[in-house]
Amino acid sequence: MSELRTLPITMPKEEIEQFGQRHHIRKLCTIARGNRVFGNKVNGLIVDYIGVFCDLQKALAIYGSASGGYVREGDTPVQAKAALVDELRSAIYLTLQFCTERGIDFNEIQTTTESFARIKLWDDAVETILINDDSKQRYLALTQNVNKLYKAILPDPAAGEFNPSLYAFAEITKRIKQLTPQSDITEVKAAVEEILDLSIGTLTYAIPESNQLIDLGQIDFDALKAQFASGYKHTETEKLKGIISSQLTQMLRLNKSRMNYLNKFQQMIDEYNAGSRNVEIFFADLVEFAQELNIEDQRAISENLAEEELAIFDLLTKPDITLSEKEKLEIKKVAKELLSTLKQEKLVLDWRRRQQSKAAVKVAIEEILDGLPESYSTEVYQRKCQEVYQHVYESYSEAGRSIYTATAC
Repeated sequence: MSELRTLPITMPKEEIEQFGQRHHIRKLCTIARGNRVFGNKVNGLIVDYIGVFCDLQKALAIYGSASGGYVREGDTPVQAKAALVDELRSAIYLTLQFCTERGIDFNEIQTTTESFARIKLWDDAVETILINDDSKQRYLALTQNVNKLYKAILPDPAAGEFNPSLYAFAEITKRIKQLTPQSDITEVKAAVEEILDLSIGTLTYAIPESNQLIDLGQIDFDALKAQFASGYKHTETEKLKGIISSQLTQMLRLNKSRMNYLNKFQQMIDEYNAGSRNVEIFFADLVEFAQELNIEDQRAISENLAEEELAIFDLLTKPDITLSEKEKLEIKKVAKELLSTLKQEKLVLDWRRRQQSKAAVKVAIEEILDGLPESYSTEVYQRKCQEVYQHVYESYSEAGRSIYTATAC
């Protein structure tokens, strides 16, 4: 009976009460450690084998209310699991209502056995949901909530009744997300690696690389237009929008001077969502914009510059700086010289963490940019020095590592 403790008879009443309170609070802390909510975890689960729930109630009565009395019924943060099941049932109802209002019949989808007919029903459902971004985001938000609640009730036997609805929602969600290529996570990976470098320990934190890089030059726009004309206009529009978004994100990451393209793209989307453009006009605009973006993507070649040299060149010449062809050639020479000097001499290991190394990069930038054409005023020169340093700081982590080398891999 070593678990039992006997209190001395001489212990004052106040100390006995404090001991009891500490006992209950330890139980409360034990429960809380395993039942914290975080991220996609919306609940914890208390399995009461030895009356631990009673201790929880007593601890909440001591510290859970201003009056110090027992927490009244309804005030406790703990609910029976049946309440979560009811909440899930309600979330599924709202999602089904959203779909039904748009003409999606899940009963027909689930009872149709012929594969091609069922695929068409899935495609029709996706087409209906993608009528605009608000509709798409609303559907994804509803189904995300359903998934969270479903995971919360597992492994309750009641989960079985919801499986058909969950499968139907998941199939539509999968088809919607397949229309948008995965985003490149190189910057996220670099940021995690930098944090880990500053941490104690040698554990490896692996993030899978995305290999879905889009080449707009490889798109067959005639085939795309033919597919659009086949009937699934919103689906094909969403697919093209996703391709453009992925490519534009990558292009902006390499060269922030392309922000005007992002602004134009966002304006097109906003006007479409507001009803100012119908789907036919929006698709035609996206095709034209994709072709324009492809020309921009190839501009480094036409300028006889590497992609990273073009980024420096654009920083030095945009916006609204009028230059002659001779001056443009001088700036290209400056951009190439600057990158060569920095990469060979200044961007050493961990340069961003050492004040002396950062100062050396700044000085090198200022000295080389001093060779800019005389049309650059002192004010413009100083601003360009600052912009170029910021670009170098964000893009080049250390010797031999940058957002450009990551892209090349």
